[in-house]
Amino acid sequence: MTSATRTPTAFTYWENRQSPRIQRAEALFERVFRSSPFPSDDAAREFCESLFLGDTVAENFVDEVYAADPTGTRALLDRALAHGIDSLPDVPESMRILFDEFETEPDWLDTDLVERGAAVWRRWGTMLFTVAGGITLEMYTEAAVATPLSLAGGYAGDNAMRRFLETCKFWIDTSEPGALSRIGSEGRATAMKVRVMHVAVRRKVDGHPEWDREKWGYPISQGYQMLTLLGGSTVPALALRLVGLQTTADEIRALLHFQKYMGHLLGVAVSNFPTTIADSLRMTAMVSAARSYDAGPHGKELIESFPAGFAPRPEQRGLARLRARYNYGIHGAYTALFMSPVTRSDYTMPRAFPWVLIILLRFPLLTAIELSRRFLPGVAPVVEKVAVAQRLRWYRDQMNGREAEFDANGALRR
Repeated sequence: MTSATRTPTAFTYWENRQSPRIQRAEALFERVFRSSPFPSDDAAREFCESLFLGDTVAENFVDEVYAADPTGTRALLDRALAHGIDSLPDVPESMRILFDEFETEPDWLDTDLVERGAAVWRRWGTMLFTVAGGITLEMYTEAAVATPLSLAGGYAGDNAMRRFLETCKFWIDTSEPGALSRIGSEGRATAMKVRVMHVAVRRKVDGHPEWDREKWGYPISQGYQMLTLLGGSTVPALALRLVGLQTTADEIRALLHFQKYMGHLLGVAVSNFPTTIADSLRMTAMVSAARSYDAGPHGKELIESFPAGFAPRPEQRGLARLRARYNYGIHGAYTALFMSPVTRSDYTMPRAFPWVLIILLRFPLLTAIELSRRFLPGVAPVVEKVAVAQRLRWYRDQMNGREAEFDANGALRR
């Protein structure tokens, strides 16, 4: 089996499909489940093409408007997000095109399904942060993912915690009730700011001496953005069963629709975004088979910086220090659950023991809460309310008075 389409040379899916190990696994899967573990060749080729594509509409806006006056344009952007594009005089054409796309609801949109998906994220509370953080570390082994982040510096070294908390803010804002469907909401505003930030980073990384487009495709490409969206749905839903959170099949399908609409707002081409659990797992299997583990020291820095960001800081005392020590230990344990043991063993990570015992001891309680939520009237709203309050409290404690910026103006660190 070969690819007739353009594929980044480090995305070794077509080559690895020919390996005896993958072929044996694929044959066994097909005998047991009567279907392939991988997407169709046409779908795989389309995904490979998407690794060379960016967000043309937002890129035109950044190139023509934002780059000329970042501070002034950010103010215009904030006003348009809060009051609508028509509240601005003399709107640049590229900005109007961007907002026309952003504010037009696609034909496939089911707002009820979006709200059900957002409710799942709210119910997961801080567990969303831990599972998404742990799963993301797996992809930091790939230079196509790690190099832009390493060059930008946001998720590396001392900045890792700050940028992770900005990502948590994104998850919080976009999953509040009505956050994606209400014009002027903070969730939609955050999505647009992240979209512009992606373009700014992409522009700086593309053409950098350390970036090889033939090897890795386009920085923060359409394909890898789609994988990020998938990383917020099926895989974490299944992974969280390890800690007691039992997300149903219907809830996972709602999550996929929620993520598909999120992708639309972020400028991701989602016409072929998986809508079924099976298709989303096939896409995940394809990417897993394509990994080349070529991130080297950049990936190592990113992976090891994540749990280290939770470690107690010298200035912390008393309760703040105890809280930090707990967060450091428990996140180390979560990486042991949500990362491949083989991947984790290649890096210097916090010890999982004894913190993993807390997760094991909490499992029966969380399972009981999940069963009560599903089968006892009136329990579900209480569970969601507690989880939302917990995630906000955790976020504010970690931010310690700071605000998320989603800054698109920072220079590359090298």
